[in-house]
Amino acid sequence: MGQDLSNTQYFRVVSETEIQVKDVLSQVYDAMVEKGYNPVNQIVGYIMSGDPTYVTGYKGARALIQKVERDELVEELLKSYIKHKAWED
Repeated sequence: MGQDLSNTQYFRVVSETEIQVKDVLSQVYDAMVEKGYNPVNQIVGYIMSGDPTYVTGYKGARALIQKVERDELVEELLKSYIKHKAWED
């Protein structure tokens, strides 16, 4: 029996070293604190503007945060916020 060539097959290699968004945020946050920056303000600045200079290059934080899409950062932050029900304070 022949192959059905009318459909496109998808192949994706999943890298074991693929970093999770929450790990990116954690590492960037820690680097910002170590350098004396306000990590919340700086990460918000990056998310809102897309300008990577809001994030320090220290410990590769700037390169690391650019590996994930900004909408993925917002999604991870919102999921964490909802999970911890922070609005009930």
